[in-house]
Amino acid sequence: MENTAQQVQLFATSLAVGLLIGLERERKPDAKAGVRTYALTSLLGSLSALLAKDVDSGWVVALGLIAVGGMMMLATAQDPHDDGDPGTTSVVALMIAYGLGAAIWLGHDTLAVMLAIATTVLLYFKSELHGFSSRITARDLISVLQFGVLSFIVLPILPNSDFGPFNAFNPRQIWWLVVLISGLSLAGYVALRLIGTRHGAAMIGIFGGLASSTATTMIYSRHARRDSGLTAMAALVVLLANLTVLVRLALVALVVAPPLFHPLAIIFGAGFGAGLLFTLWVWLRLGQRTQMPTPEIANPAELRSALTFGALYAVMLMIAAWIQESAGHRGLYAVSLASGLTDVDAIVLSSLKLFNLEKLAAEQAVVAVALATLANLAFKTGLVVSIGGRRLASRTVPGLAAIAVGIGAALTFAL
Repeated sequence: MENTAQQVQLFATSLAVGLLIGLERERKPDAKAGVRTYALTSLLGSLSALLAKDVDSGWVVALGLIAVGGMMMLATAQDPHDDGDPGTTSVVALMIAYGLGAAIWLGHDTLAVMLAIATTVLLYFKSELHGFSSRITARDLISVLQFGVLSFIVLPILPNSDFGPFNAFNPRQIWWLVVLISGLSLAGYVALRLIGTRHGAAMIGIFGGLASSTATTMIYSRHARRDSGLTAMAALVVLLANLTVLVRLALVALVVAPPLFHPLAIIFGAGFGAGLLFTLWVWLRLGQRTQMPTPEIANPAELRSALTFGALYAVMLMIAAWIQESAGHRGLYAVSLASGLTDVDAIVLSSLKLFNLEKLAAEQAVVAVALATLANLAFKTGLVVSIGGRRLASRTVPGLAAIAVGIGAALTFAL
């Protein structure tokens, strides 16, 4: 009885998967297969897998898949869609329903349900996906392809061994961190390209912080200088971009050095909370919404950018390890302050790596990361004052100072 109950449960899951996909396909007025056909096809997949196991031949499942695909193609050929749609999507969807039914019987029921939901989402959001593809430029596609090269071609072939002084140079680990930072930045870059100015300063500030907070700060300082009407909006963009950096660095710590996430989350959380209060005040004071220009930020997944960041990170790692060995943690703090002025990611990753190598204590690594972040905030404050002018500085500097004070106070309390 228990075996029968399990079999009934598997067939019920298969039926549910077919109904889910079929309900979406039923929305098409001239659909060649609706909710019943998809449900029956999914059940046929499970039944074919049952028979295949009993006769010990996978050809039963394969022949069933061929029959389902051929049947659907024949129906489409005899009665074409009025809108000229060749119907290939429905053919593939029905074959997927059959395959998911077979997968459920073969013990992959959880994965099959996940794939069924993903399939239904793809089918449902047809118009949105078409609009999405129309907004992607050749440059955006190249960005994604370059990230694929970084992640799936370069990364696997690099040796996973420690080299150099202090055994601090591991090519694969260094490149993995390059992929991590490039991936986060690419997400912000693509989002900026897609949203444009439709969702205003808030979204631009958040995604600008993911892509490059320094570039976003500099670009919107220039906009505020050229057009005083953009000052309030530019201030909001700059503040949100610099708040987003704190979240991004905390997530990087969670991935690279999980034991440091909690103390860094407390320190960054204090800065985030203090800065957020001032940012909300700036937001509430905004008058009529003004359309914001989208910042032009360099492609973060470009091979030249990735190689530059990888080289910078490797150099910083070597310097940090050498200074830590010769001058102790105080020397490393000086390096954190100096390097954080221009690129906070490299020194933060170097400090996290040294902690993983047990060359830095947790407290020392946290202090180094915090100092680099404070130095970077100071540098961007200088950008606002020197490029944006007095009007932008009066709206932005207090918020940046609030972030720095929050970080500094939490760091002092933690020590």
